[in-house]
Parts: sequence; C-alpha cells; structure tokens
Amino acid sequence: MRILAIDPFHGAAGDMFLGALLGLGADRDAVIRVMESVVATPTIEVVSRAGIQSIKIHTHAGPASRTLEEVIARVRSSSAPDVVIARAEAVFQRIASAEQSIHGRMEHFHEVGADDAIADVLGSCMAMYTISPDLVRVFPVATGTGMVRMEHGMYPVPAPATAAILAAGGLQVILGGGNGELCTPTGAALLAEFSSGIHSLPPARLDVTSYGAGDRDDPHTPNVLRMMLLTVPEEPGGDEVDILETNVDDVPGEVIGYLLEKLMESGARDASATPLTMKKGRPGHLIRVICRPGDAERLSILIARETGTLGVRCIPAVHRFIADRRIEEIEITVDNFSGKFPVKYGIIEGSCYTLKAEYEHVCRFARQHNLPVTQVMRTVEDEAWKKEHQRQDFRQ
Repeated sequence: MRILAIDPFHGAAGDMFLGALLGLGADRDAVIRVMESVVATPTIEVVSRAGIQSIKIHTHAGPASRTLEEVIARVRSSSAPDVVIARAEAVFQRIASAEQSIHGRMEHFHEVGADDAIADVLGSCMAMYTISPDLVRVFPVATGTGMVRMEHGMYPVPAPATAAILAAGGLQVILGGGNGELCTPTGAALLAEFSSGIHSLPPARLDVTSYGAGDRDDPHTPNVLRMMLLTVPEEPGGDEVDILETNVDDVPGEVIGYLLEKLMESGARDASATPLTMKKGRPGHLIRVICRPGDAERLSILIARETGTLGVRCIPAVHRFIADRRIEEIEITVDNFSGKFPVKYGIIEGSCYTLKAEYEHVCRFARQHNLPVTQVMRTVEDEAWKKEHQRQDFRQ
C-alpha cells in the first residue's frame, strides 16, 4: 500500500501543491498538457527556499473574476481525463460552498477565479491521478497570522473562506506557524479534497520526499509544502481483519457507489454491495467492508453518516489468509508503442498461481495511445506469464 503524506508545516497553495507532486514523480508531460489547455505553457523551475531545493510553478496567467459556472465551464473545456475534471470541479465546489457560507451568496469567486488557479487545480488533480496513492494523510495545516488584503478589504488570517474550507474538510490546523497568509483557499481545498481522513500512519518505508515552493523566500523558515511517498509492506502469511456489515433499503445506487469509493480511499481493504431481498419483500443491499481492526470504528461512522443506517455489525478479528506476493515491472510493445507496467504476482509454496497487471498503469497507457485497454492488459499479462514459465523451467 502506498501512502502520500502531506506536511503543510508552512501552509499550502495551489502552486506549492502541484510543485510537490511533480517532485514526487508525477507525469510532468501529462500535467503540462492539461495546464496548456487552459493557460500558456507553464514554467517549472527548481528554486531554493531557506536552503531547501523545491519546485516552483509559473502559470503566466493574468487576473480574472469568474462565476462558479464559468470556472466549471473552463475546467470542462480542458484536455484532462473525465476523472481529473470531476476532481477539479469538486475542488472549486468546496471553495464556492465556503464563499457562500461567508458572504450569503456567491456571485463570483473573490480570489480564485483566475486562470492560474484553474491551471494549478487541474495540474494538481492530473498529477495526483498519475501518482494514484492508496491513501493520503494530511498533517496539521499551518494557517499563518496577521491580516491579509482581499477584494473586500483587510481580513484576519486564516481568511474566512480558507477557515471554512479547512473546517468542512475536517483538517487539523495550527493557528500560526508564521506571519501572513500561509494557507490559501485553493491550497486548503486541494488538501481537503484529497485527504483520506486518517490521523495516524502505520510503520512504512519512506520512498521519496519532495517540496513545492511558494512565492516568498523567508530566510528563517522554508516557504515550502512537503510531501512524502511511503510504502507499507504487505504482511506475509496472513493477518486479522474486521468485517463490517449493514443492510440498507432506502439508499440510491449512486450513494452506494460513492460510499464504496470513499471507504476505499479511507483505508478499507475491500468494500462491496450485494443486492438482497429484505423483510416485506423490499429490495435492498448488503454493504460489506473488510478493514484493519483499528479502522473499524472510524469506517463504521463513515457508513452510518453516508447511508443513515442506525447500526453496523462488526465481526471482529477474522483471520485472513494472505498469499505471498511480489511486484515486477514488465516491458511490452503494442502497435509500436512501448511501455513498462507493474505486475502483481500471487505466490503459494514458491510457485506463482496468479498474476495481474496494475489497472491504472494499463489504463493510462491505453488512453495515451488510443489502444483498447483489454489488448494492453492481455499483452502485459501474457508476457508476464511467459517470463514466469521461463523462470520455473529454469528452476526445474
């Protein structure tokens, strides 16, 4: 399992968020293409912030004032994949809801309707899509102190909209951390949108650390957003899990689909919904979740809030068999297009009994080269099986 840890010890802004993701290894070409569809070609450079090398983004966009509808239309006109556009829309919806809660209505975005914010949000969502972590842990957000000049005059830090976004997103904050506005509404909305809501991390291997640079270069405190990509090793042999279940008969299918996705983002090992016939012949669904014992209470609360159910059954400490596994990279060529793909192998008593190419990588390659995803998947797995059979023949 890969976990993205975001440490906004000196706040967050859209360009800082994107810069840090690029430093982690997000697909730079894909990000630039998406940003170019709404602004001029951005400049990406390595700068120093209080001695820390970090990535700075320049969108070269001017100011603009737009309504939510105009911003959404601009986002939808981009070249981003549909799933990226949907996440970008959700980010701006968070900002719009916060503005409306503060001002009573939202005629237009007060601070974030310009093309630079749109490009930063789209670029960040695209970068996150190419990294695709299993979970995102957001550490407490430093907001800064003092006053900041905005469209309607001087406001206290954190700005009212920023505070509303952080509160709605359930993010922990540090009311301070430096002078001035450290966390912007765009930065707060990106943190809230991608946070998985977890407040602790298991032991993990730290794979890479990166820093996204802000505008100011404070000589005393690095004006950067730090991100760390962690890998939690699979537990060999087996482990213990809890099983959560509840029956629902008045929840729309769209809500169930949203719940399953949110459960997986929040740390569930698996989540499913099975149609069933309930008392008095009513159609319903059995929602079943497999999770670590320490996550059972938190995920049960999530199920209750999203479905309105009054009870979630917990079957504790069920032993789960786990096959040994390994991940290898397979290189293939399809219609003259070459690529490398991670493949997960299942091992019993030293022999591979199943293997599967990682879907997100296959899907990204197929979309990029306009190829059928089934063709790419089959080619990767055929090559993986070929290499595995050669390995087994060699051992014999």
